Amino acid sequence: MIRTNNLRKVFTSDEVETTALNDINIDIKSGEFVAIMGPSGCGKSTLLNILGLLDNPSSGEYFFMDHEVAKFSERQRSQLRKGNIGFVFQSFNLIDELTVHENVELPLLYLKVPSAEREKKVTAALEHMNIMHRRNHFPQQLSGGQQQRVAIARAVVANPKFILADEPTGNLDSTNGEEVMNLLSELNKAGTTIAMVTHSPHDATYANRVINLFDGMVVTENIKEKFHV
Repeated sequence: MIRTNNLRKVFTSDEVETTALNDINIDIKSGEFVAIMGPSGCGKSTLLNILGLLDNPSSGEYFFMDHEVAKFSERQRSQLRKGNIGFVFQSFNLIDELTVHENVELPLLYLKVPSAEREKKVTAALEHMNIMHRRNHFPQQLSGGQQQRVAIARAVVANPKFILADEPTGNLDSTNGEEVMNLLSELNKAGTTIAMVTHSPHDATYANRVINLFDGMVVTENIKEKFHV
């Protein structure tokens, strides 16, 4: 599903040039659950942004679903993201002015899904995440764990092939964090490919494989169990 060849990302200011990613070569197969780990500033979030088609690399190749996308324009990246990629962030990134139902419905509006089908898909996502009873509440009326469940429902409502999670338990206590990781694990077992940035060794145990970054480079890869395509 995903392959990078000698991927580099360099940020340049007036006085400083910073190499965030240096010759990254990774391969993520369809249906895999990969954790990306490393100290702060090692390039994890930069890599996630590129994998999620939110940014372009400075050089190298990036193949997403057989498309070479390294030099795609923002418009091209946006079109490819729609319906193919879902995002789960540490800070939830819900819109405070919208209800739970409306937040989850947003990706379907962008995809121009008809109203009746939107209702069916949103209801199914909210029920799957056990948050249906809060559908008419606003994000600020929910606990952190409930907000993250809404964020996951929004990420999966369009049935994307690939989910990117950036520290998904970072703002949660251990109980809610465990719930969120179990939900992601269930989605992966149902066939969704997941790449997760995390500082948590515990959360990384849910992954098939752990990629460790240091100073913008892949330093080790650990396979927890043999992955079957």
